[in-house]
Amino acid sequence: MTDKPATSSQVAEMQNPGQEEQGKTLRRVVVSSFLGNFIEWFDYASYSYFATVIALVFMPSGDPTVALLETFAVFALSFLMRPVGAVFWGNMGDKKGRKWALTASILLMSGATFLIGCLPTYAMIGLLAPVLLLLLRMVQSFSASGEYAGAATFLAEYAPTNKRGLYCSVVPASTATGLLCGSMFATVMYSVFGHDSAFVTDWGWRIPFLLAGPLGLITHYMREHLSDSPVYAKMQHDLESKKGNTVRAPFRTLIKKHPRVLLISFGACMLNAVGFYAVLTYLPNYLIDTVQYDSASASLITTICLVVYIAFIFFSGHISDKFGRKKMLVTACIGFVVLTIPAFYLLGTKDFFTILAVELVMCFLLTINDGTLSSYLTETFPTDVRYSGFALSFNLANALFGGSASFISIGLIEATGNAIAPAWYMVAISAIALIAMLLSHEHTGKDLTEID
Repeated sequence: MTDKPATSSQVAEMQNPGQEEQGKTLRRVVVSSFLGNFIEWFDYASYSYFATVIALVFMPSGDPTVALLETFAVFALSFLMRPVGAVFWGNMGDKKGRKWALTASILLMSGATFLIGCLPTYAMIGLLAPVLLLLLRMVQSFSASGEYAGAATFLAEYAPTNKRGLYCSVVPASTATGLLCGSMFATVMYSVFGHDSAFVTDWGWRIPFLLAGPLGLITHYMREHLSDSPVYAKMQHDLESKKGNTVRAPFRTLIKKHPRVLLISFGACMLNAVGFYAVLTYLPNYLIDTVQYDSASASLITTICLVVYIAFIFFSGHISDKFGRKKMLVTACIGFVVLTIPAFYLLGTKDFFTILAVELVMCFLLTINDGTLSSYLTETFPTDVRYSGFALSFNLANALFGGSASFISIGLIEATGNAIAPAWYMVAISAIALIAMLLSHEHTGKDLTEID
């Protein structure tokens, strides 16, 4: 999968291709980037919505609550592989190329997801079943950690400078689409066959995982037939012309030369990590368990919010091209600081339209952050460490704060007895992110080759 270094004529051709060919290439980059993240988050949603079935299939029989907790423990443990995968894929993406990392990671990620759908049950092989489930989840998480950062970097380096935010917003939109499709798939299956039907427990839950196989092969094929980005090819050519070598140690360079930028980026990603999981996955459970709201209505509100969220993402990406990434991200931080606590109080009204309005406002604030963050991170790091810087800051924040968002929120309510406690946690994270953004620099509209 390693590509030969580009010659000066090839670099010039990639930087100035024909308009029609450029459009076709950009479309292929967009579709392959969308599909890669879609697979990851369709799997995430499927695992969450079929958690009770997976607990029944893979965990020892007994207390169903304990089995469910064990199922989510497997999910949480897999997040520990995110920073490890970020270092590996970021380093390889900067050293061997974006294309190399993305074509390798999609095969590993989709392959592990497909194999989860093929696993024998606890009744067949005993304790080996949950052990294999954990191992495959860890492989999937390891490989997925390079997907979001790699897809965004690849898109940013191909996209027109004045539309970079819009094109990069495809990546967060694909995550929300994966969540939406996973939710709808589970809802339809439960509605048609029932939660405890033999079809669902035997084969139905396996279908979304098995779909990752063909989708992964299609995405791999598309990426295999793309050239590496013009920005990356130019950097490689310049390095070879001056020194006769390529990037040798991207991760070491990132830590030694760009620690301040890395720390600021991590702070910016903290809000995205907590906000995404809190707004799109924790709030439905908060409404049902804490507010005692009707579960069907809570699910309907979540579905509506996901659809609107996808549209908001593209709007935010487009607006960020006009007003700048820093202004957008600062706005999102201030919005969460000011509105989160009133929003949680309003959720307690149990009024459908009030709750819907509140969640839509929260979704809009999240998309101001989420629709801008991917383009901001690609513009923050220079080309030789762009993949590494993006992957490490994004995945470390998600491993520490994203995967634990629901757990911490529930723990705060239990410890304080205050149903609004998660809102204060969200405000604190938003304040930290705001400080990070105020210390950052604006690079909107710059050529990526000029960022140092």
